[in-house]
Amino acid sequence: VQLQASGGGLVQAGGSLRLSCKASGINFRLYTMDWYRQPPGKQREWVANITGGGSTDYVDAVKGRFTVSRDNVRRMAFLQTDRLEPEDTAVYYCKTHYSGADVWGRGTLVTVSS
Repeated sequence: VQLQASGGGLVQAGGSLRLSCKASGINFRLYTMDWYRQPPGKQREWVANITGGGSTDYVDAVKGRFTVSRDNVRRMAFLQTDRLEPEDTAVYYCKTHYSGADVWGRGTLVTVSS
């Protein structure tokens, strides 16, 4: 099982980025996909998730600004990040729970300048 996140970059405050997570080695449609982030010098924190059926949940700090989605055919999850703030600067990771263990993708860096 492998996950690969991409789509990060440098953006000005108020801008947008679309993060992608490509999964391989799993029956993707069965698994909840989580997004986490780790700001510089801080602990990793949960951001959002989407179940196989499409139900979503978000941390309060990103509600109304971030949107999580998925494409089960392409085995991809997405995190649309809008109205970005400098506080959103972090390495973003996708994660799933497979066969009793958490599987993490390599993160993608989002840097928001003020």
